[in-house]
Amino acid sequence: MSIEINNESGVEIDESALLRLVAFELDFLHVHADAELAILLVDEAAMEQLHVQWMDEPGPTDVLSFPMDELRPGSEDDVTPAGLLGDIVLCPQVAIAQAEAAGHSALEELVLLTAHGLLHLLGFDHVEPEDEKEMFGIQRDILVGFTLAERRR
Repeated sequence: MSIEINNESGVEIDESALLRLVAFELDFLHVHADAELAILLVDEAAMEQLHVQWMDEPGPTDVLSFPMDELRPGSEDDVTPAGLLGDIVLCPQVAIAQAEAAGHSALEELVLLTAHGLLHLLGFDHVEPEDEKEMFGIQRDILVGFTLAERRR
């Protein structure tokens, strides 16, 4: 598995935790071990520029996903083929503010946002209520499983 993290945000983060999460999530969703993914962490100005350019919405956001090969989750019997998943862009400054409002750590928020962004790369969305229920249910299962795996480390 090739996961590249590039932190241009100016905020120090635990990149190893994000790498462990992505490895856990890809295994959980039966994605081929040779899948490629990039995670970019940017400051608020850069995120706002991307948010306006790609979503036509003002202000910085927490996470954006840019799928490439339109890969989808596999199953135990049929693993997703190798390919380029795409890019996840995170804004730690927005994540920090959200974490404070939610009463948990910035790392927990970044883990949640990374898991969410990766689900978007795999074709999930939350536009329709039933799609939201499915996506957020899978996201919850991933985060619970990852948290338990981290405790066992």
